[in-house]
Amino acid sequence: MLSKALLRLGASAARHPWRVIAAWLIAATLAVLAAVAFGGRTADSMTAPGLDSQRAAELIERAGTGQEGMTAQVVVTPLDDGATFLDDDARTALTRLRAEVKRLPHVLGTSDPAGALDAGGDTAVGGGLVSADGRIAVVRVQYPDQSRLSAEDLDALVELGDRLRAELPLRIEMGGNLFYAFSDPGGGVSELIGLLAAAAILFLAFGSLVAAALPIGMAVFGLTVGVATMTVLAGVTDVPTFAPVLGSMVGLGVGIDYALFVLARHRGYLARGLDPREAAGRAVATAGRPVVFAGGTVVVSILGLAVANVPFMTVGGVAVSIVVLTMVLASVTLLPALLGAAGPRLARPGRIGRALQTRKPARIARRDPAAGAAHAAGWRRWIGHVSRHPVPYAVGAAGLLLTATLPVLGLRVGLPDDGSLPHGRTERRAYDLVAEGFGPGTNGPLVIAADPTGDPGVLDRLVRAVAADPGIASVAPTHIDPATGIATLVVFPTTSPQDKATADTIARLRTDVLPTAIAHGPARAHVGGAAASLSDVGRRTSQRLPVLVAAVLATSFLLLMLVFRSVLVPLKAVLLNLLSIGAAYGIMVAVFQWGWGGALIGLEATVPIVSFIPMFLFAILFGLSMDYEVFLLSHVREEYLRTGDNGTAIVEGVSGTARIITSAALIMVAVFLSFAVADDPSTKMFGLGLATAIFIDATVVRMVLVPATMTLLGRTNWWLPKWLDRMLPRGPIGTDDTDAESTGEAPPSPRPRLSPGR
Repeated sequence: MLSKALLRLGASAARHPWRVIAAWLIAATLAVLAAVAFGGRTADSMTAPGLDSQRAAELIERAGTGQEGMTAQVVVTPLDDGATFLDDDARTALTRLRAEVKRLPHVLGTSDPAGALDAGGDTAVGGGLVSADGRIAVVRVQYPDQSRLSAEDLDALVELGDRLRAELPLRIEMGGNLFYAFSDPGGGVSELIGLLAAAAILFLAFGSLVAAALPIGMAVFGLTVGVATMTVLAGVTDVPTFAPVLGSMVGLGVGIDYALFVLARHRGYLARGLDPREAAGRAVATAGRPVVFAGGTVVVSILGLAVANVPFMTVGGVAVSIVVLTMVLASVTLLPALLGAAGPRLARPGRIGRALQTRKPARIARRDPAAGAAHAAGWRRWIGHVSRHPVPYAVGAAGLLLTATLPVLGLRVGLPDDGSLPHGRTERRAYDLVAEGFGPGTNGPLVIAADPTGDPGVLDRLVRAVAADPGIASVAPTHIDPATGIATLVVFPTTSPQDKATADTIARLRTDVLPTAIAHGPARAHVGGAAASLSDVGRRTSQRLPVLVAAVLATSFLLLMLVFRSVLVPLKAVLLNLLSIGAAYGIMVAVFQWGWGGALIGLEATVPIVSFIPMFLFAILFGLSMDYEVFLLSHVREEYLRTGDNGTAIVEGVSGTARIITSAALIMVAVFLSFAVADDPSTKMFGLGLATAIFIDATVVRMVLVPATMTLLGRTNWWLPKWLDRMLPRGPIGTDDTDAESTGEAPPSPRPRLSPGR
């Protein structure tokens, strides 16, 4: 039985705290050493089997044109407002800059705008190397595959730019996917801000520096082990670059939350006079059970991303799941060891905490010192008020969430480009210069890969057809690999990479332009490039999202039915979770696509929602919302089994967990919002989406909709057909009466009452 196993595990850790702490220190050290020795770098492979962009990438790789490697671009303009690259001084400076870039390690080659101008100018202007007015030039830099590069290559390019800015009469800006792959996401600052905010909230909740420090310490330990393990995984397969940031976000949030649940129970047992070691064991047996279940639900939900059949999402889900599992393990082993080492000091607040705490009656203080009598009484009055007026509160809260969900109807997925970065970033300034000199589509070229086997005239037809399309601004000279005969056409759309019109152009090329040019011949052609790959991934994730939603809903319903022996409680839970997640989606659309309040998080331009984020957010949020659901409903069920009265169970169960859930939600919101101010739009979306959903879930849902709907359902909350009750297993994860016996407490004796409403 789970509770008995957790009781033994927690008690053993509390009795031998220094052994367990030493074991975690050793594990953290080994994980970091393994990451250094065998770990790999994160890499983004935004492709998936069967996509047209993937077929294009395979042809490009066969041809060996270099288009499959990493690229950077150095964008320059004369500092003198009247100068152009037709002038000798500016052209000489441009020639020197290209020569210096070409000498950098691992650079395979560069474009030569100055040489093209010397040859006559048409190639430079027509090939997108020098703007029509001669003011802006682009040096395109070709690197090998990402596996042969490192952050040192990016550092070398940036350092060269810094040096040449002081030596040449040029404004020099840089961009390209080399920056996307190796630039520092800046997650460390966000993590620190989140930890400091969490520490402040924990101190206010417990009034003790020791009590506040333990969850933080446990979370840092767990995060170290989890992220190091993720790095080792990156040495085996491609782990996407967003995985460490997302893993840190989710890991800190759930780790501190899980520790908070266990710590609150532990202090409650200490207040009853239990020995600290016995209190730690019982805390793990009771609060640890929902933690294991909730953590398992998070992992199952995230691993459900595999249904998308997009490899980088599957691997990213596995990487984040490793961090969550590490936090669950730390909560039931490392945390009780820390509680055992702290001893009886956790039973009372520190000196500062005592000064901040509200005066309270001694009788209530002895019963619930962690929550505080005044706060508990306030929550009890609020829940009682909602329970006495369930219909208006249920209708009003549901209407509010449905209204917040409405913007989802306008959700548009895509890829935020460098134009959405802050103006202080060189990538943004390079993007703006290129858009000014050559048009916005030059920042997101498409690569058409064609195999003309059996139809030698098809390439001319392809070039003419593509160039005639209204969504294409220009077509670079065709490159044909002499060994394979495979041709690559680099084409520049008239619109930016994140513009919906670009996705329409890609679709039109595939469904109309290319098939018409090829006709029924043996040749084949596919549209690739970063913009096409992200468009394809977005379309696939949109198609598979309903499958993920159905799978997660069904799994969560079955697990909750096993835990609470009810049909309506899990059904209500999954529906309310859908409401909170839908509202979070709607707010994301309003902020990122419509620009409402975007300046508050440093968003300087509207952007589409990153294609894979809605699916990731659903999987993570549905799992996280189960944390509060299980924690709250476990207490409601305990009260129902004790009293047999639905109304009393709702008021006592919800009010008894309200302060802990509020504190836990504040911690998660603080951690997630600290990432919402990062430079990268994807990180902003993850941070704001997670913070918004958790805030809504812990306030509108848990403190209004849950008590209102449970009151309306009455005793039918706990209805379970007898035939289904006989089929469902008991004990392993359930909250049936035997759980109380495993913790050494007397099992509650239900006293059923006939009142169906309360």
